[in-house]
Amino acid sequence: MSTATATGLDLSTFQYVQELVLRRSAIALECGKDYLVESRLLPLAKAQGLGSVQELVRRLKSQPEGPLHAQVVEAMTTNETSFFRDVHPFETLRTVVLPELIAARASQRRLRIWSAACSTGQELYSLAILLAEHFPQLESWEVELFGSDLAQGVLEKAAAGAYSQLEVNRGLPATLLVKYFDKEGLVWRVKESLRQRVKLLRINLIEPWPPLPVMDVIFLRNVLIYFPSPVKQQILRKMRQRLAPDGALFLGGAETTLGLDDAWQRIPCGKSAFYR
Repeated sequence: MSTATATGLDLSTFQYVQELVLRRSAIALECGKDYLVESRLLPLAKAQGLGSVQELVRRLKSQPEGPLHAQVVEAMTTNETSFFRDVHPFETLRTVVLPELIAARASQRRLRIWSAACSTGQELYSLAILLAEHFPQLESWEVELFGSDLAQGVLEKAAAGAYSQLEVNRGLPATLLVKYFDKEGLVWRVKESLRQRVKLLRINLIEPWPPLPVMDVIFLRNVLIYFPSPVKQQILRKMRQRLAPDGALFLGGAETTLGLDDAWQRIPCGKSAFYR
């Protein structure tokens, strides 16, 4: 008798995807998430000319790990994002963190900011807009904005900087939309002057990182929640090596360094907080 999950997905198919995603991304798919596997992988299966997720997994098993395996992992990662998500971290950055860093970097005139799980780019472009809107003095500085993600597909969308009306409606005030985007048919595209300021990198946080400069600000928001504690500890240690001593690390509202890495100091700031 074959064993099947609640959706009808056979258990061996689910377990194969579960193991692949865990190994390649450290994201643990809990039992009972078979509906998620079905909904996210069926479109990929059909794009491959296959009729089911089971057929997709059979193809994966029959060939060495390659681009198709990577597409499966990317499809199973969560890419929920929006412009100026949660608002308060951006306010803290604008009112406290950046003014302090700009004063401290006055002689160097250089600033580096990293959106370490930038997904389709909304967070990264929110940071670019915030700098352009509130810190015109940085126009003459060397400012580097880095965005990274493990999924090549979302990085390609971030590079294009084109968003639907629904996407720009999520968190982006109309005044900023008109000022920093061009309407192109059914989409809004980030102005080229902003797109040129960002550097996009494919980085899987659980794999060796490419050489990176020391950052002044790192946004690592709503990422750690998907990882088991040992992986969180590993990532936080590596982040410490990449952050300037007076720099700021921003985590998601439900995330903390507490009990993971005692070298971090949490600094409350209004309705937000950052780590140093």
